[in-house]
Amino acid sequence: MTAERQTVGILVGGGPAPGINSVISAATIRSILGGSDVLGIIDGFKWLMDGGTGQVRPLSIEEVSRIHFRGGSYLGTSRANPTRRAESLDNAVFALSSLGVTRLITIGGDDTAFSAMKLEERAGGLLQVIHVPKTIDNDLDLPYGIPTFGFQTARHVGAEIVKNLMVDARTTTHWYLVVTMGRKAGHLALGIGKAAGATLTIIPEEFRERPVKLQRVVDHLIGAMIKRLDHGRSDGVAVLSEGLIEILDPRDLGGLDHVERDEHGHLRMSDVDVGDVLRRELAKQLHQLGLSASLVAKNVGYELRCADPIPYDIEYTRDLGYCAAQHLLDGGTSAMVSIQDGRFTPIPFKQMVDSSTGRTKVRMVDIDSQSYQIARQYMIRLTEDDLKNQDALGRYAAFTSLSPEAFRERFSAVL
Repeated sequence: MTAERQTVGILVGGGPAPGINSVISAATIRSILGGSDVLGIIDGFKWLMDGGTGQVRPLSIEEVSRIHFRGGSYLGTSRANPTRRAESLDNAVFALSSLGVTRLITIGGDDTAFSAMKLEERAGGLLQVIHVPKTIDNDLDLPYGIPTFGFQTARHVGAEIVKNLMVDARTTTHWYLVVTMGRKAGHLALGIGKAAGATLTIIPEEFRERPVKLQRVVDHLIGAMIKRLDHGRSDGVAVLSEGLIEILDPRDLGGLDHVERDEHGHLRMSDVDVGDVLRRELAKQLHQLGLSASLVAKNVGYELRCADPIPYDIEYTRDLGYCAAQHLLDGGTSAMVSIQDGRFTPIPFKQMVDSSTGRTKVRMVDIDSQSYQIARQYMIRLTEDDLKNQDALGRYAAFTSLSPEAFRERFSAVL
């Protein structure tokens, strides 16, 4: 008697990341060769959570065999959140059942991982669910040194952009404030800044006390600019993580009540131009100190997340897609795919949950790591040693309207 043919569903949630199509391709090919049909689900959970079954497309080996070279998502994506209401989860389970989907591969970041976990629980054993971790933010809770797919490509493309801006900055005597994606963690900003050799990089993790006063971030920038002037340069590039907006004191930003939030309750980063906020405040503070600079705020985000994947991410995501499909074929469920020491290692959904929040864990930059400390050594920043050195202190203060003592008092407070 022939076993009933299974149907695997594949969907993508959250923002784009280089390598999505490679996961879709590899998972489709392995599933079909393993005896399953494959349905691509359009726009993530958007239609499923309303019980919709019309936004799907059957996938074939021929159709997907060469999409792995391309950026974007062959199946679209959305930030639709089925966990906000039990009814939405029930609708998604019903829709998948109506489509004959008994196995589901979700591709996304921490929010999509959480939705996948809750969907699997709600299905009560009727649905196998495997999640493939995707985000250019690199902030899913994978073991140290294992990137989320898309990060390496985003860092590569971002470093090329910053490299060009560094040449432009020197040629035209500009200071660029480059804001990169990274809602909570500064991995991408740090990776780009370190790889490109930017003047300095500022990430949320370096501030232990919250909320952070805007003045403190501005003074980090001013300190770097003054030290750069002492080196004979009036140009530079500072890389800033957009996640700074999450930790800055809202009172310094005129409040954030007017800013919309997405389906998962996060601030819509595109509605808050942190680069321009810092540019305007920095210009004002420089003027008060008797300094001036040509400041340009530059957001680098959408240019990165739909880039064609570099070979690293193509190879990595083909492995992830294959392993996700294989784990389903082997009867696995309720886990996130990871490859550790060259071997597929499923991470159970339950291990991904932060017991204090009930949400999926977020991996932050370890500012005590040697890798971060090395990055700091190559940045131009004011340090405690600078402020203790009387000769250096006198030179720095001479660029401003402050006395050496006043200069030390102001900037020692932010180090």
